[in-house]
Amino acid sequence: MLNMQRLEIFVAVVEAGSFTGAAQTLGLTKAVVSFNIKQLEETLGTSVLTRSTRQVAVTDAGERFYLHCLQLLQDVEKILDDVRSDHTGLKGMLRITTTPEYGARVVVPVLSAFAALHPQLRIQHVSSSKNDDLISGRFDVAIRLGQLADSTHHAKLIDWFDILPVASKEYLTTHHDNTLTDLKQLQSARWIAHSRLATPLNWQIFTPAGDNVLFRADAPPMIMADSAASLLAFARSGAGVALLPAWLVQEDIANGCLTQLLPDHRFPRQGIYALYPNTRHVSENVRTFINFLQSQIEKINSKQ
Repeated sequence: MLNMQRLEIFVAVVEAGSFTGAAQTLGLTKAVVSFNIKQLEETLGTSVLTRSTRQVAVTDAGERFYLHCLQLLQDVEKILDDVRSDHTGLKGMLRITTTPEYGARVVVPVLSAFAALHPQLRIQHVSSSKNDDLISGRFDVAIRLGQLADSTHHAKLIDWFDILPVASKEYLTTHHDNTLTDLKQLQSARWIAHSRLATPLNWQIFTPAGDNVLFRADAPPMIMADSAASLLAFARSGAGVALLPAWLVQEDIANGCLTQLLPDHRFPRQGIYALYPNTRHVSENVRTFINFLQSQIEKINSKQ
């Protein structure tokens, strides 16, 4: 039978890259770490690590085993959290990753309210423009925006949002005599696009007549960036046209900093999803937070 403490030691060695680093992290001696890894390999009947004088590397079998260990340890922690929460409320750690922009505007305020309701729960929020892997990143929940790619994880739809083509008055005056008023002009505009999208300037859009037509820019984007915040900054500075979430640009449109282009046309609505690992046991922390997030967003929407 596998020893759970040995699994924790193995994970610590992989993440530290050495027995010494793992020992320091766990508060153990290097000899204890080395002994437990040796016993673990004897139980498995295969080597999970290769040793040299300076570093430790993971074997192919060890890499696969490492991912299983992460999942198993996460499941055990969730089960323990549920047992504890039956008597004392939510406890343990809740790790959440979001994009920097949506995280700061929506998720962090919700997390603050959630933390106040569950004072014994530790919360860690990681903002990243990349779709970090839930398992290797040890995330309990990831908030993803846009068209959801195929995934082995569970996904719950939280909300929808519109995406809007926007530009500054400076750009419109300089490049279009402030008359960018039809789809053909928009297609030939100077575009700023998101570098993580495979086809950032190809969209099926709805015309005022209700027709569904293919929108494709006439030329590649002049500027590309890897975050919505950067796209917004480029658009504000007059660099071109950007396609951005309505929740991100509403204030700029309201105060005249940006102009929504072709407001009678509709780009496809995008989803907001809560992703969580596909495990047999979903922790009470995860379930409770996702439900709380959805309820808070519904309250925000009802006030708008």
